[in-house]
Amino acid sequence: MLAQILAVVIFVAMFALIISEKFERHYVTLVSGALTLLLVFGLGLHSLEAVKHTLNIGSIFTAGFWYQSGSASESSGGINWATIIFIAGMMVMVEGMARVGFFRWLCMLIAKTVNYKTKLIFITFMLMSTVLAMFIDSITVILFLAAVTVELSHLLKFNPVPMILAEIFCANLGGSATMCGDPPNIIIGTSFGYSFGDFIMNTGAMAGISLVFTLIFFYFSFRKELVSADSNIDTSTFPSPESAIKDKKGFAVSCVIFLCAVVMLVTHAMTGLTVATIGAFIAAATILTSIKHTGEIMKRVDYKTLLFFIGLFVVVGGLEETGILNIVAGFIGKISGGNTYLMIAIIVWGSAIASAFIDNIPFAATMIPVVQALSVSTGVPLETLAWSLSMGTDIGGSATPIGASANVVGTSVAAKSGHPVGWGEYCKKSLPATVIVMTICTVFIFIRYL
Repeated sequence: MLAQILAVVIFVAMFALIISEKFERHYVTLVSGALTLLLVFGLGLHSLEAVKHTLNIGSIFTAGFWYQSGSASESSGGINWATIIFIAGMMVMVEGMARVGFFRWLCMLIAKTVNYKTKLIFITFMLMSTVLAMFIDSITVILFLAAVTVELSHLLKFNPVPMILAEIFCANLGGSATMCGDPPNIIIGTSFGYSFGDFIMNTGAMAGISLVFTLIFFYFSFRKELVSADSNIDTSTFPSPESAIKDKKGFAVSCVIFLCAVVMLVTHAMTGLTVATIGAFIAAATILTSIKHTGEIMKRVDYKTLLFFIGLFVVVGGLEETGILNIVAGFIGKISGGNTYLMIAIIVWGSAIASAFIDNIPFAATMIPVVQALSVSTGVPLETLAWSLSMGTDIGGSATPIGASANVVGTSVAAKSGHPVGWGEYCKKSLPATVIVMTICTVFIFIRYL
């Protein structure tokens, strides 16, 4: 009982501090993780075995961590090192691509291709945001896309806010489509042993259908605001896409590494290579092909997020080891009364509502053992619960300015350019879009899986 009380208190305090943003979130989770090890496992459980299981360091030195011939899970609980290594590898690759100007080049190329027509840029940038976020962290996608949008808005004399809001939403939607698109999906995939193809066929299908409705919704919502203030602008004076490339040789190498990463992710269920192996490979490839710039690239890697993950997994491990998450699963099963439709609705909409106000990463990590327990106790297929959790956490965060990191980054870029976005303006468009997509996902799940 003492261990359970301590685990819950630490978890609640951690969440409260993350939401308050008074301290950097990696400090919060690391301190909370240390308290979990000392108080929950030491004072409460007196279990060294629980500490070993939660730290999970031994899994890194097993063959199955790097290569799997079957469909076994890549994580056995505790710290999900496969997730951390994969995200770290993707960070290194993305920083390598950013250094050579890949993202700015792509944005300027597309804008030029559509002859700098504002409405066409709006649609193509939404599509580009979706596609890029399927493979690259949405924060990076929005950081560069929003910056280029602001630059184009100055050249073409239009308000960049509508375009940035649509790009943010599409980045979150695109991230939901694949295993590597959004951190909650990486956690779900590595925990349950799902492949890139599994996500494409399930969450990808939901994201694809939702994208059509999203494009229509945002276009008709913003069509009157997407008119250039000056229709006689001379576009021949605009900077060429090629001017964005800082290192032509490095640019070519980065493109090859990115394509290799995509191929390895798409085929990893067939090759047996785990996401940890893929992450380590693309990081090594980026470093070895950019020896002169290794220091620059490594300095830009977001180590704080990696530390945030480590502390988070330890705290969630405390809830798991003390049985708290089994109690939560039992409660959800009880209030659903054995009604599978109600249970799915609770997971989808509960995850969406929670993710609109709190970080979806710790929420997803916390819910992993919960849906596992629910599947065992109710007989509902784990896949159905996993896809419900994935879409709820990924899309729910789009509803508010603080629901996902991409939202914060995008609105910050807009504010710095002299176009601050308030809660009212943000939610007026993004909240209805979120409700539309969540409704589509709920109906899809009911029809396809139940």
